[in-house]
Amino acid sequence: MYRFVDVILPLPLADTYTYGIPAEHLDKVAIGCRVTVPLGKKKHYTALVARLHNDEPKEYNIRPFDELLDETPIVTSTQLKLWQWIAKYYICSLGEIFKAAVPQGLKGEFKPRTEQRIRVSKIYSSPVAMSLIQQSLSRAPRQKRLLNTFLQMTADGCEVAKHKLLETAQVSPNICKELIDKGILESYEVEIGRLALHNAPVVAQNKLNEAQQKAYDQINDTFQSKNVTLLHGVTSAGKTEIYIHLINKAINSGKQVLYMLPEIALTKQIIERLQRVFGNRIGLYHSKFSDSERVEIWKKQLSDNPYDVILGVRSSLFLPFTHLGLIIVDEEHENSYKQQEPAPRYNARNAAIVLASLHNAKTLLGTATPSIESYYNATKGKYGLVELTKRYRSLQLPQVEVVDIQDMQHRKKMTGPFSDTLVEAMEHAIKENKQIILFQNRRGYAPMLECRTCGWTPRCKHCDVSLTLHKSAHKLTCHYCGYSIPAPKICPNCEQNNFVNLGYGTEKIEDELSRIFPQARIERMDLDTTKTRAAYEKIINNFQQGGTNILIGTQMVSKGLDFDNVALVGILNADILLNYPDFRATERAFQLMSQVAGRAGRKNDTGKVILQTRQPDSPIIPLIVRNDYTRFYDNQLKERLMFHYPPFYRLVYVYMKHRDLRTLEQFSEIMGQRMRQIFDYRVLGPDLPPVARVQQMYIRKIMLKVENNLSQYKINDALLALQQEMLDDKRFKSVTIYYDVDPL
Repeated sequence: MYRFVDVILPLPLADTYTYGIPAEHLDKVAIGCRVTVPLGKKKHYTALVARLHNDEPKEYNIRPFDELLDETPIVTSTQLKLWQWIAKYYICSLGEIFKAAVPQGLKGEFKPRTEQRIRVSKIYSSPVAMSLIQQSLSRAPRQKRLLNTFLQMTADGCEVAKHKLLETAQVSPNICKELIDKGILESYEVEIGRLALHNAPVVAQNKLNEAQQKAYDQINDTFQSKNVTLLHGVTSAGKTEIYIHLINKAINSGKQVLYMLPEIALTKQIIERLQRVFGNRIGLYHSKFSDSERVEIWKKQLSDNPYDVILGVRSSLFLPFTHLGLIIVDEEHENSYKQQEPAPRYNARNAAIVLASLHNAKTLLGTATPSIESYYNATKGKYGLVELTKRYRSLQLPQVEVVDIQDMQHRKKMTGPFSDTLVEAMEHAIKENKQIILFQNRRGYAPMLECRTCGWTPRCKHCDVSLTLHKSAHKLTCHYCGYSIPAPKICPNCEQNNFVNLGYGTEKIEDELSRIFPQARIERMDLDTTKTRAAYEKIINNFQQGGTNILIGTQMVSKGLDFDNVALVGILNADILLNYPDFRATERAFQLMSQVAGRAGRKNDTGKVILQTRQPDSPIIPLIVRNDYTRFYDNQLKERLMFHYPPFYRLVYVYMKHRDLRTLEQFSEIMGQRMRQIFDYRVLGPDLPPVARVQQMYIRKIMLKVENNLSQYKINDALLALQQEMLDDKRFKSVTIYYDVDPL
């Protein structure tokens, strides 16, 4: 019988902590159960049992845990193996993973949702007794009406919710209380849960066309010899229908399926398609759900009746699965799969492949624009590769017209951010009752406010960035730390009212469009307008049902949305993507613009895309026009090999933060020197990241490039050992170090 437990605390601690098992719990505690534990003199936490053992530590006294919270584990052994892999590969702590993976309600007190219901008292349950009671209420008409309504609502044996009874009888709660006080009715509570049920009839899956059937068969064939397959299918090729057939095959063989999407904006459309086929066998999981809803889904997955299919974003891979057979990672190229802040900074696509291997399951990666790494793995035989080159019903890919906005400005043929070419195309589309999507990858009204008199620009007091104007809220906001101030009416530097808005955010685009097309129905989809689940759904519903003529959006509009009536897509400024200082800038630009372009002409007609740029001679532009992924990939591969970037090398970014700039400069220089002693020429930096101060913390970055044939785990161990050595120096004990492995 074990006497000690090692527990994971929801804190960024490097190790597990050991506690004694109280005598009353010696035969009850299990790995994956929650316990409450004391930490320090006053604090108590909900921790997770990771190990049972009899190895009593010698260096400190062991305290027992306070309370055992579970009769059965809430985290499975397979989940813990995934956590351990993430911690080891992405250089983070199990506590950080525990905090990110498990809903908050499972790290504290969780109260199930209940509903108050009404029933008749046993002493009045006979027909004779009820008849006498009804007669006795002849002078209390509202009580009698409530009782008669209750009897009608329970005639078929159904239970009655109190709020529905009062609503139907049209009486106040006091009337119900009077009948309860008389002992005629009783009130009781039942746990009802928060998970919505799908009540529409389930329909059969659609039959695959010839191209889809061929791809489906090829996927199944590659799964015979490969654990991972890449489905490279052009936009609107019907990949989702192939996914549905693969899901159906998996659940018919008794397996569960995880279907991952990069953005919750996509989930509404796809959940409706999947519910038509799978009904209540499918569950939805993402961050816009309340914590209580996430807890209930977690518990359902641990029950004897779990969902067969989970549709979710990156956090859904942390859910408990008992017989997982297939993971689908749709839009696998999306950088939304990479967690940035806070830790764990994992890539959900890669973690999904590991999760599938732990379950002996298969992984399907699907996209029209594969990541360089995934396509490389597929062409080299590590993954299976299936190509789907034609659109559904043989529709043509949209025609892409490139507009040189620098030339247009010179010839005075620009209206704000819109070329005359784009304005005319929008006029035509609206006249034909067609819809338009405009892509601008900057939210807010204007990226920068400037005083024309003195050049003053408002900047964040916590970060090294200018504040973005949000006109509707009359605020200037930092998109890094959230710092916000009212938009000034006069310049605080020269006291003049002579401001100019530099650049265009989506909010300003909306304003300009309203001026040009006053009759058009315009909506905006960005982080500011989609803060709740209902907001997402409203915007998508309006557009889907034709209530919106023009949808303006950031990269959200690029992510797999499927609208039948979109005839025109406008990319307002391709240069924002092309000029970003990162080795992946070209890859991201190709993916985003190709994906946005793919929203056009998905039903009947060939769509049109107008791509505005000041760099029409950029080598990537004709590749986007021709949708030539193969040439794009070949060009990128040559560059990556030449400059030692993925897929030939792996990257680790080492970030260092401190409030004192001088301390940070000294630390980062020594850290860079010590890393060069270990890793030689593979170290670059320390350098300033694009934003070198966030939330009053100065930041420096070191880049480590390592060959693929070197062990990532040994590299990580060396980094952690060096970190400990550096932080043991009293000068640097307050410096923060964190790592981004395989950064995007």
